[in-house]
Amino acid sequence: MKQLSERTKTFTDSVIRRMTRVSLQYNAINLSQGFPDFEPPKAILDRLAEVAHEDFHQYAITWGAQNFREALAAKQSKLMGRTIDPNGEIVVTCGSTEAMMAAMMTVANPGDKVIVFSPFYENYGADTILSGAEPIYVPLHPPEFHFNVDELEAAFQQNPKALILCNPSNPCGKVFTRDELLAIGRLALKYDAFVVTDEVYEHLVYAPAKHICMASLPGMFDHTITCNSLSKTYSITGWRLGYLIGPERVVEAAKKVHDFLTVGAAAPLQEAAVVGLRFPEQYYQDLLALYTRKRDYFLAGLDKIGLKHNVPAGTYFVLVDIQEFLNLPQFRGYTDLEFCEWMIRNIGVAAVPGSSFFKEDVNHLIRFHFARRQEALDEALKRLQKLAELLPGKSTSC
Repeated sequence: MKQLSERTKTFTDSVIRRMTRVSLQYNAINLSQGFPDFEPPKAILDRLAEVAHEDFHQYAITWGAQNFREALAAKQSKLMGRTIDPNGEIVVTCGSTEAMMAAMMTVANPGDKVIVFSPFYENYGADTILSGAEPIYVPLHPPEFHFNVDELEAAFQQNPKALILCNPSNPCGKVFTRDELLAIGRLALKYDAFVVTDEVYEHLVYAPAKHICMASLPGMFDHTITCNSLSKTYSITGWRLGYLIGPERVVEAAKKVHDFLTVGAAAPLQEAAVVGLRFPEQYYQDLLALYTRKRDYFLAGLDKIGLKHNVPAGTYFVLVDIQEFLNLPQFRGYTDLEFCEWMIRNIGVAAVPGSSFFKEDVNHLIRFHFARRQEALDEALKRLQKLAELLPGKSTSC
């Protein structure tokens, strides 16, 4: 029997989604895969109920329904500081995952190089490999996850076709400052490279940090491919509605890639989601206030337990340091993956091993998310208290 594709040997299945499967097996509280467990806005659900009885059950236009693209262009034009053409500068995709894959296949030829900041969302490595490109990893240095400009320029000197930028960053919650984005932009222009951005957490940026679209910076729209989705903003991760925004010549090529990848996103769901794209600014302010409360509450709970963690400036993820536990005799020799599997079985809470996000040899971090209802966060913190009881002198109560 002939061998399968060599490219499939160069990456694993999704560790994040694997942790969800293990979590379900042991009925653990899933703080691994980052999706909200609360309902979408009522206005969107009400429109969905109407759409079920209307004529939206066949294919929409391949690159997105006209009214969806127009509503999306109106919303994103405000954030990008320019008027987005709904017909020439947008492709609607099946989630941001497809948007990223379409972007990579549009810009990268086999053998091209692509810069990826580490830590990174696990899809980026696979996207690069599946498009035939070679990743160049540039570290984001903890605890603030800043990059070194000289290290970044050394990567650009290898003549990459693009850089992938997740802002705000999954898994570490970093929000890139204007100065950092300008530095990236200057190098992208100097070395004639694209910046492919993943901005799905654009509305989850905690004060005093501010989200800035790379495409809004001087000279960068023509060099930026913005990938995004409605999943996290409207709590509709299962709807798989994403999009790609970029200059017309890029979008025209991306339309062809998208057409043969998935044909198009679900027509009835696009129609229902138009309502959300037209929400007033107050919706996004309320959303941020909700997640700010959840972040502060969950981090305070971790502090009370005595678990060391970073403080995310954006997203709904937090990295927790487990080195103290790995130093204990019963965990000696454990990987972070093995510790996460032990924690699911014995503590009843699921996390993602940090090593799945780092190119560097990092084995002491795990990632939690806090996009859960209050009762789920309370129960998770209660269960995590049992971790503290393993450490001498750190037993506490929540």
